[in-house]
Amino acid sequence: MNFHGKNAVVTGGANGIGLAISKGVAAAGGAVWIFDRASENPAEAARSIGARACAADVTDRASLESAFNEAGVPDAVFVNAGIGGTAPLEDTTSEHWSRTLAVNLTGAFHTVQIAAERMKPARRGAIVLTASTNSFDGEADLIAYNASKAGLLGILHTAANELGPYGIRINAICPGLIRTRLTKASFADPGVISDYFKHIALGRGGEPEEVAQAAMFLASDLASYITGTTLVVDGGQLASKFGTWGKPADRFDGQRWVRSE
Repeated sequence: MNFHGKNAVVTGGANGIGLAISKGVAAAGGAVWIFDRASENPAEAARSIGARACAADVTDRASLESAFNEAGVPDAVFVNAGIGGTAPLEDTTSEHWSRTLAVNLTGAFHTVQIAAERMKPARRGAIVLTASTNSFDGEADLIAYNASKAGLLGILHTAANELGPYGIRINAICPGLIRTRLTKASFADPGVISDYFKHIALGRGGEPEEVAQAAMFLASDLASYITGTTLVVDGGQLASKFGTWGKPADRFDGQRWVRSE
C-alpha cells in the first residue's frame, strides 16, 4: 500500500490500534497527524514514528476543529478514538452511558463531519471508522459500548450515501478481541483466553498491526471502488457461532488453540 503524497489523520492515534495505523501509514510514505488527548502524549508518539501531533479531544468540537485546521486538508481520516468499560445493564450509570457515547459515537460524528467539509472541495478522500464485532452482537456487560459501536454503522451507511457524489469513500473495520492495553489483563490470563479463543476459528486473539493493515487497505487506492462496507477483522469469531475448538486433538498452548491432527 502506498500513501506517498497523502495527508492522513488518526484520532486516538497515540496508543493501540490507532498507533499501529499511524505507524503503518507513516511507513507507507504518508504524512501522518496523530490526534489524541494531551494525557496520552500524542507528541511523543508522533516523534517516535516521524509523524506530527495535535492534542485534541473528540468530545470537544472546538478542539477537533482546531486540530484539523492545523493538519490541513486530509486525504485519509481514521476515526479511531474510543473507550470501553464494563457494567451490567442495571448497573450502567447515566454518566458511563453518556461518556461512552460522547467519545465513541458523537466524537465519530464530529470527526466525520469536519473531515467531509474539508474533503468535499477536493472531490476525493477516504474515511475509515473503527467499529467492532460488538456492532453486531450483544455481548453482556457492554451495553453502552455495544450501542455506540452499532451506531457507527448508521453513520457509515448514511455518510457513504451522502458523500459518494463527492468522491469521498467511507468504510469501517470491525475488530474482534485485539491485544491492546485495554485487553492486556485478559491476554495475560490463560484461564480467560483459553475459553474465549475456543470461539475464534483461528484459535487466537489479534494484534493491532493486523487491524491496521485492514484499515490501511480501506483507506488506500487499492479500495477505490469500496464504500459503505464493513471489514471484519476477528479471526473468524463471528463465523464460529457454536465454537471451533474442543476436539480431542485440540490443546491450548497458553496463547492459542492448536490442532495436532
